[in-house]
Amino acid sequence: QVQLVESGGGLVQPGGSLRLSCAASASIFTLISMGWYRQAPGKERELVVNLTNDYRTNYADSVKGRFTVSRDNAKNTVNLQMDSLKPEDTAVYYCNARTYRGASLWGQGTLVTVSS
Repeated sequence: QVQLVESGGGLVQPGGSLRLSCAASASIFTLISMGWYRQAPGKERELVVNLTNDYRTNYADSVKGRFTVSRDNAKNTVNLQMDSLKPEDTAVYYCNARTYRGASLWGQGTLVTVSS
C-alpha cells in the first residue's frame, strides 16, 4: 500500500504564499493521479486540484490562477504552490492518490491557516 505524507502547512497572512508537498512511498507512475483536497471547519471535503499521470490538471474554480500543482518524478512528490492566499483558503489540506486498481489513498492532512 502506497503511503502519502504531506508537509508544508502553517500560518500565513492574507496575500501570502505557502508550498505544500506530498511524498509517496512508491513511484508516482504506479498511480493514475495525485491531487489535493481540503476541508474547512464545518464543511465537506472538496477538490482543490487533480493531476493525472499524463499531466492533465483539474483545478477548483476558487483556486484557479492562484494555486499551481507540480510533480517531481525523481522524488515521488507532488507539490502545491499556493499564492495570494485568502482567509477562505483556511482548511486541512489532504493529499490524494488513485491507483490503477481503483483505490483512493489519503495522507494525514496538513493545516493551512490564513489569518492576519
